[in-house]
Amino acid sequence: MRSRLPLLALMALLAGCATTAPERPPAPDELAIIATPMAPLPLAIGTALPAPTVPAPFSPLAAAELETLPAPAEDLWTRIRKGTNLPDLDDGYVAKWEEWYASRPDYVARMIDRSRRYLYYIVLEVEQRGMPLELALLPMVESAYNPVAISSARAAGIWQFMPSTGKHYGLKQNFWFDARRDVVAATDGALNYLKKLHEQFGDWQLALAAYNWGEGNVARAIARNQKAGLPTDYASLAMPDETRNYLPKLQAVKNIIRDPEKYGLELADVPDAPYFAIVRTTRTIDVKRAAELAEMSQDEFQYLNPHHNRPVIAGADEHAILLPIDKAELFAAKLELADQPLVSWQAYRMHRGETLPQVAAKFALPVESLRAVNGIGPKARLHEGHTLLVPSQRPTAQSEAALGQAVFTTVPQGRTFYHRVQRGESLAAIATRYGVTTQDIRGWNGMVHASVRVGQQLRITSDFGPNAARAKRASGKPVLTTRVKSAPGAKAALKNGKATASRRAKTTGR
Repeated sequence: MRSRLPLLALMALLAGCATTAPERPPAPDELAIIATPMAPLPLAIGTALPAPTVPAPFSPLAAAELETLPAPAEDLWTRIRKGTNLPDLDDGYVAKWEEWYASRPDYVARMIDRSRRYLYYIVLEVEQRGMPLELALLPMVESAYNPVAISSARAAGIWQFMPSTGKHYGLKQNFWFDARRDVVAATDGALNYLKKLHEQFGDWQLALAAYNWGEGNVARAIARNQKAGLPTDYASLAMPDETRNYLPKLQAVKNIIRDPEKYGLELADVPDAPYFAIVRTTRTIDVKRAAELAEMSQDEFQYLNPHHNRPVIAGADEHAILLPIDKAELFAAKLELADQPLVSWQAYRMHRGETLPQVAAKFALPVESLRAVNGIGPKARLHEGHTLLVPSQRPTAQSEAALGQAVFTTVPQGRTFYHRVQRGESLAAIATRYGVTTQDIRGWNGMVHASVRVGQQLRITSDFGPNAARAKRASGKPVLTTRVKSAPGAKAALKNGKATASRRAKTTGR
């Protein structure tokens, strides 16, 4: 039995891509920090974690209860070692990656430290689906368990979902949030995708290769070998170097988890117990205010809730907020008792002839911060009627409700290209060439249908041009580059609780 709050339900978690992948850089430990307006609040990548604790049952005041939690008998590494059952690889590729990790103990320590928040949940999800526990280690290969990792090909989150694949697996991406960075939602999507790939190819090694390289590429490689009378197992297929290294890298991680001392490494203890619980609420609330109610730092709050693009948790009928399990009861009680507006932002529609600097001045906000909060690039042009998120001068329950009803649109980032449709080109082929989705192109050009005609000119906003995309497509995967960008004034605005400037790490995965 459990009682429920009128507006929120709290449940304890007893545990708990991807299309073509970008090429992995030679040194994936070197994370490029990319500060962009549309990213989540910055996180301290190397921040040490407090050890999770199991709280006492909820008090009557909170009107909710956690299910009885199992007492951890051993650490999570032991559980993972017992549950790995994929065939071992033993070749020069594996040895190369073993040496790579062994020579970077600080990198491994940071990766393990980040994983502690999420690993128990993912292990349980994998176990409940009857899948090999090696899959719980896959985010170490994809993103080093960095929840805000993003590739130059726009793959995001610990599972590195591309935008289109994320949408296919139910990961919504809008002005308010990007569910590819939602650890719970993205884990569900990734495991569903891996299950589908395993059913398609009947082999976990091929399924993992498809997760990295793309299922179409693997299917075509199998077809080529069948036509040539060759074996169609993973080792026999011709594939790009990046994919050829993908499984050996996972094997190296598995070997290190199995026997860290052999590689001169020490793994921090990860308790075999939940790290976080989920609080569900229908209320709109500032990220900063939510962290205060939970009595935790804003950085740590964002580590568990990295999918919010703005300084406000909004944009859905119900919000699932992840909190350290020993903070959930406190947050639930305080949220229930809160009788003041929890949002210090409001919607504002631009007037005819009004400029962004004028709006910023009206609300005493640096224009750089206004751009950062709304995800507006320096070259973006806004028009009359565009809705902006601005500080609320007098927060009220009415302004909070109005914010939830306002319609915000995402401003495209990157360079703008004009593409003239050539004979034989489809909208999907054009989208692939520029690394965007067909929905993106249709939206930018007001297209009702997906059909295009020869000579038609299309407006496309992309992070890279068609020549770079063509090179990536030829090799079967997008190319990652090291970039360092900063949004002027973003850090200063964040300190004042007025911006969501980002720290994004270049990823080694999709």
